[in-house]
Amino acid sequence: MDLKAVYQGKKVFLTGHTGFKGAWLLQWLHMLGAQVKGYALAPEQEEDLYNLIQGDTLCESVIADLRDREKLEAEIVAFQPDFIFHLAAQPLVRLSYEIPADTFAINAIGTAYVLDAVRQLEKPCTIVLITTDKVYENKEWVYPYRETDRLGGYDPYSASKACAELVINSYVQSFFNPAAYEQHRKGIAVGRAGNVIGGGDWAKDRIIPDIVRALRNDVPVTVRNPKAVRPWQHVLEPLGGYLLLGAKLATEPIRYGGAWNFGPQAEDNKTVGEVVEAAISIWGSGSHVSPNLINQPHEAGLLKLDISKAISELRWLPKYTSHKAITETINWYKAFCSDKSEMSSYTTETIRQYSEL
Repeated sequence: MDLKAVYQGKKVFLTGHTGFKGAWLLQWLHMLGAQVKGYALAPEQEEDLYNLIQGDTLCESVIADLRDREKLEAEIVAFQPDFIFHLAAQPLVRLSYEIPADTFAINAIGTAYVLDAVRQLEKPCTIVLITTDKVYENKEWVYPYRETDRLGGYDPYSASKACAELVINSYVQSFFNPAAYEQHRKGIAVGRAGNVIGGGDWAKDRIIPDIVRALRNDVPVTVRNPKAVRPWQHVLEPLGGYLLLGAKLATEPIRYGGAWNFGPQAEDNKTVGEVVEAAISIWGSGSHVSPNLINQPHEAGLLKLDISKAISELRWLPKYTSHKAITETINWYKAFCSDKSEMSSYTTETIRQYSEL
């Protein structure tokens, strides 16, 4: 599908534009010719991808809190977007144990605030709301989860995202019911992505940033759960899925509403240990250790996604194998360590090459 034909000249409201995934999506939308307005907290550090790609030059950037309901609504209504991509979130499992109430407020109530603002729009609008693969009630079985499986969540992060989905469902049924589309003219869908890796992620307690920090400092990588299995994918895989979903939703809002899984092929689910070993090999040096940690917050040991719905109905397919995803990711960090001033062009070229596959 020609994404440029869909997004060129369109107004796109992007929450979380200063974050890891948000900055990649901002760069991609800019390349597609979209007019972007971002809404997010300020970047946390100088090395954040948003700063490296000079994000302020790519969009109208609003630095504000998702929980500021009046500000959020005013910015959305003033912009009159054609599309909304809602990525802003508290995205870390381990941090959610430290700030559980804030996590629920940001992820669940923040999503309600976005949808409340959408209620004030009198024009047609296409909305893609991003949650996570962790919304499922994880029984840690070998079967991959489908979009119709039961939602749940052990840790506050996972539970907050499951709550966000309940919020979304309520708003869709109550205010944006597909049966009444001609009255409200709002197409709404949900994207659930697997474990995303890619250049420019510096978050604490994420495996790739932890690996890179250790390798840069020439110390062993500490691996908490080497046997945990996750649906690893390069950041461009789900972002491409979101853009494709938004494009199709804009043309057929009833058919393409609902939830969609984006993840790797089944054979590309890898353990944390396998990801660490591959990353060290690509980096060219380093080692790892797995200390016997006690009294650690619960983290799921097994999680797989069924992506057959996206494959059959969206015609979306992962373009990278897990090894290719790890290679692209580590090469980004190696390029960053060589010359960080070139990362805007490096990131742009990465998106261009991916788009042409």
